[in-house]
Amino acid sequence: MDVCHSDWDCTLEPEPGEALAIRMGLRLVRGLAEADARRLAQARAQRPWRDVEDLCLRAGLDARARAHLADAGALRALASDRHQARWQVAAVQPQLPLFADMQALPESPVELPVPSVAEDLMADYQTLGTTLGPHPLTLLRSRLRALGCRSSRELQDVGHGDNIAVAGLVVGRQRPQTASGVTFVTLEDEHGMVNVVVWRALAERQRRALVGSQLLKVSGRLEQEKGVRHLIARRLEDVSPLLQGLDVRSRDFH
Repeated sequence: MDVCHSDWDCTLEPEPGEALAIRMGLRLVRGLAEADARRLAQARAQRPWRDVEDLCLRAGLDARARAHLADAGALRALASDRHQARWQVAAVQPQLPLFADMQALPESPVELPVPSVAEDLMADYQTLGTTLGPHPLTLLRSRLRALGCRSSRELQDVGHGDNIAVAGLVVGRQRPQTASGVTFVTLEDEHGMVNVVVWRALAERQRRALVGSQLLKVSGRLEQEKGVRHLIARRLEDVSPLLQGLDVRSRDFH
């Protein structure tokens, strides 16, 4: 996500070799209006941004749009980090006609603390709903191990029928009409996905954890057959408080 390159929609860009990378679009910035993003792209096409103030004034961004871009980390190319971006957008003021011929006095640089990895991670999820930085469970892995949870990568060494526990972000819940009340849950951790099968009886007993969790711990029996691996749930536990307010939203289909 970069105001110097991103358009409203996500785009494909070539990387060294023949690989393609996805450039995140400004539509992912929560609260940013499409009209603001379109004006930004049009002004950028005329000439590159000189600095944050140049961007905000030439693109006609109001205080709300500026704040959304700064919070989303989209100004890193013009301001080194989110704290600097927020400081700089707060200082942008349109020139009043009375002072049109006066040159603004240069301000001394302000030293601000650099955001921590955890702060950037929280801000990414709050403003974009995803992150290109470390996965949240990377930071929580030691605490999850203390709860007896294995990672998705460690499941490769687990035998068929073994009882284990895992935890992951709930990225999807599905309950097809043809599945006789079975709910399929997809958990995501820093290494990959874990497919969980929740039988109807357990789903009814532990509905609150099943439906309301952002971070779900599942204890159950691992089944592997013909390269397909899934966990048959026996107990569900909502451990979302470990996320400390991280805004993770699942994609549920019924």
